[in-house]
Amino acid sequence: MSQFPSPVAATIFDPASFTTQPSIASSVVDLSQPTRSELIDTLRFIDLTTLAGDDSSERVLSLAKKALDGFAGEHVAAVCVYPVFVPDAKSVLNRSGVAVATVAAAFPHGLSPLSTRIAEVSASRELGADEIDIVIRRSHALEGNWEALFDEVAAFKQAAGSSHLKSILATGELGDPTTIYRASIAAIMAGSDFIKTSTGKESVNATLEAAAAMLSAIRDWREGTGHTVGFKAAGGIRSASQAVAYQRLAAEILGEAYLTPLTFRLGASSLLDDVCSILG
Repeated sequence: MSQFPSPVAATIFDPASFTTQPSIASSVVDLSQPTRSELIDTLRFIDLTTLAGDDSSERVLSLAKKALDGFAGEHVAAVCVYPVFVPDAKSVLNRSGVAVATVAAAFPHGLSPLSTRIAEVSASRELGADEIDIVIRRSHALEGNWEALFDEVAAFKQAAGSSHLKSILATGELGDPTTIYRASIAAIMAGSDFIKTSTGKESVNATLEAAAAMLSAIRDWREGTGHTVGFKAAGGIRSASQAVAYQRLAAEILGEAYLTPLTFRLGASSLLDDVCSILG
C-alpha cells in the first residue's frame, strides 16, 4: 500500500473532514447575466476542444487558427485534441501563448491495462503536448481504493514529465459529493496539476454540485499545504451563462485571485462562438 505523502493525509480521508455541503455551495451562485469583463475572462479560460471520432488534420488546423483569432487581442488558454493531432496543433500554436493539450490513459473509459495507459501518457509527452488530460479508473474511487487511485495518477504524473497533468474524475459516474471530494484529494495528492470534472462522453458531465465538491477539495488542500491546484469544468458547457456560473462558484470558494488561466479552465467546443457573439 502507498503512503500518502502529506501532513494532512491522516485527516483528509476521515469522513468527518468533509465539511462543505456542495448542494448548498452551488445553489448560492449568482446566475444573473454575465458582465462583459466576465465574458472576456471566459474566453481566456477556454480549452478549445475537438475530440470527435472523425477528426482530421484539416479540422485541427482550422481549430488552432480559430484559437489564435480570439477577440480584441485575447485568446483561449489551450486547444485540446487527440494525441495523433498534437503535431498539427503545435505547427500553428507553437510559441503563441496558446497551449496544446491532449487526452490519454485510455480516454474516455480508463479501462485499458495500466502499462498501456502509462505508455499513452509518455507518447503524448513525446509528441509535444504541453498539457495531458488523463482519465482515472472510476472503480478505484467507487470502491474506496484510494491507494490504487493515488498510485495510477502518480504514475501518470511521472510519465507526463514537464507536461501539465489534468486528472479527469468523470464525476457523473462517481455518484455522490463525498466520493467526488475524496477522489479529488487522492488525485491532488498524487501530483495532478489540475483536476477536471468530465470527459464530455459521460451521460452526466459537469455540474455545479460536482464542481463545488472539487473546488472544496482544492480549497482544503491549499489551506492544509499552501499548494494550489487547478480546476477544469468540461462537458456540456455551451453557453456563456453556464461558463460564468462556474467562474462565480470558483471565486466564491477560492477567491477572485483563483480566476486565472493558470488555475481555472473551461473545456468546450462551442462556448467560444457563444461568447464572441455576445461580445460582438
